[in-house]
Amino acid sequence: MSAFRPKIVAGSAIALAASLLLSGCLGLGGKAPKQLISLVPTSSVQAGPAVTADSKNAIVIMDPESDRSLEMLRVPVRVNAATIAYLTDVAWIEKPSRQFRGVLAETLRTRTQRLVVEDGDFDAVGSTMLTGRLLAMGYDAPTQSVVVRIDMQRHEKGGAITSRRFEAVVPGIQAKAAPVAAALGTAVNDVAGQVATWVVG
Repeated sequence: MSAFRPKIVAGSAIALAASLLLSGCLGLGGKAPKQLISLVPTSSVQAGPAVTADSKNAIVIMDPESDRSLEMLRVPVRVNAATIAYLTDVAWIEKPSRQFRGVLAETLRTRTQRLVVEDGDFDAVGSTMLTGRLLAMGYDAPTQSVVVRIDMQRHEKGGAITSRRFEAVVPGIQAKAAPVAAALGTAVNDVAGQVATWVVG
């Protein structure tokens, strides 16, 4: 493997030494990635009749917020509590938060007859609005796991707001592009299913 070239968010020489154990799998090289990750929902609405519904009863899904490590198209690797690097040879095809929104929207469409509107489709005020903050969508080196974690808020007509944290962990994953990409797809669909169950009831 090539030399390790991490991006250090914070930490010390000790943290850097520990990160070198992952030599070659992480970096910030300027070369184009060999693989792009596109998250695909495991369930999808079949082609057929259009869904006709009152937009006032729609479920509106906003783009989740996220910290700067998830605003990039690189796949973050948590080396320790204070250090983040990025996986080499792979990148997101689109921002992780937007890809999560798309998987969640399609999952909800398969589980409900209600109109599901994604942020940016058109101006709509539904009876349920989903907002959130994406906390993790990447690789955790100490546990050799892929982790997806998000805080979601459900805003109901009338002003009631409910908040809940959702998480999926896929353990035993090597810090390589192909297994991490596959595990991310599994974890994101798991979390989207959890959120859909919470919303639909």
